[in-house]
Formats: sequence, structure tokens, C-alpha cells
Amino acid sequence: MIKAGIMRYFSINEFKCSHCGLVKMDTDFLYKLDNLRKDFGKPIIISSGYRCPQHNEVVSSTGLDGPHTTGKACDILVSGHDAYDLLKLVVNHGFKGIGINQKGPSRFIHLDMIDSDLRPWLWSY
Repeated sequence: MIKAGIMRYFSINEFKCSHCGLVKMDTDFLYKLDNLRKDFGKPIIISSGYRCPQHNEVVSSTGLDGPHTTGKACDILVSGHDAYDLLKLVVNHGFKGIGINQKGPSRFIHLDMIDSDLRPWLWSY
């Protein structure tokens, strides 16, 4: 359950699964994201937060148990200079997975806090 007052810059509705409407976000992840937003100094638009396993299997190659299904991941719509500025901050805020898509019309940065032997990790789409 998400503690009241944990987020200053986001609404919990921004993290709802677009398939089922559930929100099972990790409190520590949201706390780090909110602090990232504070330091970034500009609005951050969430394009994908929590995903139920069924939805994730349809939209992601990570299948039924990808990072978004843990509540410890989100995708942020950002491009250009703002993407560069955001990337300068994310490592220092404790994010361990950073995926970058800066081509085409839907430019975003994926952030997660998945604990794994493979993390920290940086990849492009």
C-alpha cells in the first residue's frame, strides 16, 4: 500500500495499469521518483507505470514478470536536452535499470529499481 503524502509531484492515477486499472507501485520507487522530479525541476510525464502481468505480456518482451509488474518501474516521456538532463540525475537517485528510446515519435526513458545480478544496467530500444 502506498503511504499518504509520499508523492509531492505525482498522482497515483498516473501509475495505473491501462489494462485493468490496478496500481501496485512500490513505495520506495515512488519516493525516489518524486525526489528525482524535485531535482529535475520540471514536470515528468509518466507514460507507463504499473502493468498487470497480462498487459505486460502483450506490450513487452519481458512477458508476465517484467519490471513494470513489480511496481518498481516506469516509463517517462522525455526527449532532447530534457532527456540528457534527466539522465544526468537518475544514477545518483538509485535507479538500477535505465532504458533509452530516443528515436521515432514516442521518445521515453525507462527507469527501474530491480535488484538483480544483472543490475545496474543501461540499454537502448
